[in-house]
Amino acid sequence: MNFTFPIHSIPLWFLVLSLFLPRVCILVAWVEHSMVRYIPPVEGLLPIVVAVLIPRLLILFWIYNDQGITIWFLLHVLALLFSWGGGGRRMSRRNRYRDRYAD
Repeated sequence: MNFTFPIHSIPLWFLVLSLFLPRVCILVAWVEHSMVRYIPPVEGLLPIVVAVLIPRLLILFWIYNDQGITIWFLLHVLALLFSWGGGGRRMSRRNRYRDRYAD
């Protein structure tokens, strides 16, 4: 019987902090060179654009490549759904309030 345990290379601080501050975590990991396997030297404009515009999807991609579908992946999916799903409702409430009292 052979038991193999996967070795995860994404640090725990990155997994926890990227739930709340994904852009900052990507920047810190890039500056520290702590995730060399996932953050190569910047070659071209596409990695920068993805990191700035949709960092949560980039982090999900990294987690899936490193660990597969685990609790961390599911937590980050929930954070993505909350951040993307909640913004539209809040903005529509704000616009209705502004339209109601604009007169």
